[in-house]
Amino acid sequence: MADIRNVAVIGGGLIGASWAALFVAQGLSVRVHEPDGNTADQVAARVRAAWPDLQALGLTDLDVDKALARLVVTPDMSLACQDIDFVQECGPDRLEVKHAIIARVESCIAPETVIASSSSALLPSEIQARASHPGRILVGHPFNPPHLIPLVELVAGQATTPQAVEAARAFYENLGREVIVPQRELRGHVANRLTAALYREAVHLVAEGVASVADVDRAVSAGPGLRWALMGPHLTYHLGGGAGGFRHYITHLGPAQQARWAELGSPTLDTATIDALIAGVEDELAALDADTLPERRDAALVGLLQLKQRLGFGG
Repeated sequence: MADIRNVAVIGGGLIGASWAALFVAQGLSVRVHEPDGNTADQVAARVRAAWPDLQALGLTDLDVDKALARLVVTPDMSLACQDIDFVQECGPDRLEVKHAIIARVESCIAPETVIASSSSALLPSEIQARASHPGRILVGHPFNPPHLIPLVELVAGQATTPQAVEAARAFYENLGREVIVPQRELRGHVANRLTAALYREAVHLVAEGVASVADVDRAVSAGPGLRWALMGPHLTYHLGGGAGGFRHYITHLGPAQQARWAELGSPTLDTATIDALIAGVEDELAALDADTLPERRDAALVGLLQLKQRLGFGG
């Protein structure tokens, strides 16, 4: 990060503001481009709200007011990208919008400046297809909220240079992020494909009347989700193999896994299924203090991350 001091964030919404909070917390100067000229106060408010969590995680020792002095929110793309060392693009996840944003950004920055897209579904090769300098464009996909969730999926497109990948990896790792670099691009990258696989079966169980929305959510959050917060599926099954470890698990219980795979569902999001899902979520929310749910979620994430740090889980 020694060479990256000035960062442009393109898009001041939920993801962009969260990235901006992390960047200024780490002492960077940040310019957020947002076409809506009334967004500046909203971005500053989100950064200020994130500050206690960033301090609790040891991600900053800076005063929030001094940090906010290095944050500029502007509708002027030229100003946002002037003398910038790194671009975090957070525009809508639509290809035609990405192409328009990239074209405007490229007209304002040096040819070697890396552009990382927060895209959750688009392929980097698609995003860079019309670029003047496609080699410096890749996906830097976070999980919401980026200032708390440490995972960043760094995905290269067909034209992305190794130098761009390594520069982006060093940048994110110096921000305390846990970076994975898939060996090839695939729609949804890695983590979203895993969550999509789980959610497909979650929808199937509701659509087939096997379980309610609330019970499906409880089955994850009170069961395997607790283990997944500490280690992934492979290490989880390694411990499930006892003294024989993963080899014992996969050779003895692997056939049962495979039998379940054959019976997993392929639901359709038709009107009846969507209505059932919405009704189930609304029933869940009725039993919660829904207004404080985001804040309580973030507080729980901070506590969990602190616990993982203390016990040696994660990066």
